[in-house]
Amino acid sequence: MRKLLIILCFLSGLTPLFGQQGKNIPTFEYRKWHFGTMLGTNTSTFNYQVKPNFSDTNSITNIALTRRPGFGIHVPVASWNIHSTVHLRFTPSISFHETLFTYTYQENGENYTAETRTEPTNLNFPLMLKLSSKRLNNFSAYASGGFGYSLDLASQQDVEQTTIAPIIKLKQHDWQYHIGGGFDFYLPYFKLGIDIKTAQGITNLLIQDDTFFAAPLQYLKTNYWWFSITFEG
Repeated sequence: MRKLLIILCFLSGLTPLFGQQGKNIPTFEYRKWHFGTMLGTNTSTFNYQVKPNFSDTNSITNIALTRRPGFGIHVPVASWNIHSTVHLRFTPSISFHETLFTYTYQENGENYTAETRTEPTNLNFPLMLKLSSKRLNNFSAYASGGFGYSLDLASQQDVEQTTIAPIIKLKQHDWQYHIGGGFDFYLPYFKLGIDIKTAQGITNLLIQDDTFFAAPLQYLKTNYWWFSITFEG
């Protein structure tokens, strides 16, 4: 996250360079529709809560979730320009995520760890409202927000559990809200966008089957961060 913020600050520092040039594609923001593609990286984890007083009757002493890098491809990006500064955007994508779960537990007075991973492959369908600043020659900034639905193509919700190698089972369907922002740079032949956003789940994805990894948890909700580059023509 810190690296992403540094990148955005660096790009914002380039604003005067874009502002000193003549306008590229000067009627771009007045078109009713435009399309493009978006490539991005992400990190994923979950917002979670442990059951009250669970540690009083169980050997598990700590649960840690570690973000892992992933990526996504958005094709196509479709934008309806309600106004030159107000845009309704539909950005379907396929994305790949990974989160590492590490459980610390005690046995015969000794501490041990056990790990499992979730690796969803999601089809995402977010609908976003984008509010842009007025264009300064070839530069503008924006904020965005909206809601989305995700379908996990790699869901293991119907996989039979084993006591030898239990997994965390997640529901296949998820709803999230999205909040983000970024910068648009108008180049001679297309618009380049730099975007950072978070997707926070509304749905409790945890399938509670009282196995080793699931039993201590009350809920698991999506927590994704995205950094993306958009090309629109």
